[in-house]
Amino acid sequence: MICLTENSRNTKVAVLKVTHELLKEGNVRVGKLIDELISRDFLGSSSKKKGKGKELSLNLSGINRIIKTDIPEDKKIFRHRAEIREFARFHNLKIGDKLYLEQIEHHTFRLRPTTKKITFIDLFAGIGGMRIAFEKVGGRCVFTSEWDESACKTYEANFGEKPHGDIHKIPSSDIPDHDILLAGFPCQPFSISGVSKKNSLGKPHGFDDLTQGNLFFEIKRILQDKRPLAFLLENVKNLRSHDKGNTYKVIRDTLENELGYTIYDDVIDAVSYVPQHRERIFIAGFREPLFFSFPQHQAQKKPIFRDILDKNVPDKYTLTDHLWNYLQRYAEKHRANGNGFGFGLTDLDGHSRTLSARYYKDGSEILIPQEGKHKNPRRLTPQECARLMGFTQLKPDFKIPVADTSAYKQFGNAVVVPVVYDIAKEMIKRLQKPIAP
Repeated sequence: MICLTENSRNTKVAVLKVTHELLKEGNVRVGKLIDELISRDFLGSSSKKKGKGKELSLNLSGINRIIKTDIPEDKKIFRHRAEIREFARFHNLKIGDKLYLEQIEHHTFRLRPTTKKITFIDLFAGIGGMRIAFEKVGGRCVFTSEWDESACKTYEANFGEKPHGDIHKIPSSDIPDHDILLAGFPCQPFSISGVSKKNSLGKPHGFDDLTQGNLFFEIKRILQDKRPLAFLLENVKNLRSHDKGNTYKVIRDTLENELGYTIYDDVIDAVSYVPQHRERIFIAGFREPLFFSFPQHQAQKKPIFRDILDKNVPDKYTLTDHLWNYLQRYAEKHRANGNGFGFGLTDLDGHSRTLSARYYKDGSEILIPQEGKHKNPRRLTPQECARLMGFTQLKPDFKIPVADTSAYKQFGNAVVVPVVYDIAKEMIKRLQKPIAP
């Protein structure tokens, strides 16, 4: 069966049916596509010695293999049949399964299954929150990158592999083909607190922050070179308003107009998933135009803060008298000046403020009241942070092999995993829907 369709960028796509001949012989018959999808100048003689046709590149999705081939005129199949068999084995193809044959450029084609395990790469991976979510819905991670050594230690403890390092130093050719690019790119250059701090220190922020702010353009590079089916980006809510909206305008213009992706975005508060007020912007993009909407989660039971607490907590997490007195004086000073800066004493039957990467300093944004007239409040434990970020909802055995200070930074920089899980379900459902002929 061969169906031919065309997307909005005039890229032609054929839907092929897997046959016994493809599985056993490695033959992909394309005779009915000659002239419609494949030009006749790719045709060569039955024997290469008598004359090859024009060489075409065939990208075999999943195995990261690009073969240079032509098509013998008598059989009208791709040569290099061993690689086709390898492709079929890798994807565990069965008779009747369907394949997409996509024309990326005039001389470049890609062969990929329509219903297969979705592959993804995990950039700026942190401790793997996005990976947990996408693996839980059936995705398979084929590459990951993270530069922070402590985060890599936690990542390796939970996934059995150490991420590649600085993405600046990794050429696109070293990154496997993939269906979805995931990236929670660094938010400090765009966050309200990050911008305020950098302004006070006279340091650049946003795209002018050469250390972290320009990492978006590494995402652009990989999207441009690898052309995945989709991507999911995550950042702070302030990304939309940073630099009077100019930063986000550049991002949208790059993704939509330069790269040609269809874009959807939404700011999601995680408070209906976990007992934490945490607003983050998610940007989903699709190479082919399709309808997508972010999930609107309605919890059957409202999550409350006391449900994530440990029953027995070591005394080391209780604030010292010196620190507790300092925080109270600091809060009073700001109240006198008419602003709301200060510690957050959490309502145990409600939800907390946002957990940040600076939590290790004093724990001030999420303090837990303790019983006893003279007992100071305490910080969260790292295990409680894991619950507050939803890691243990999807991965109950999540390991924390690092010291508390590192753990606080890692969870403060992480995504709320069940939020991403719901987004992942919707994205993969859309991507696995066959292209209509």
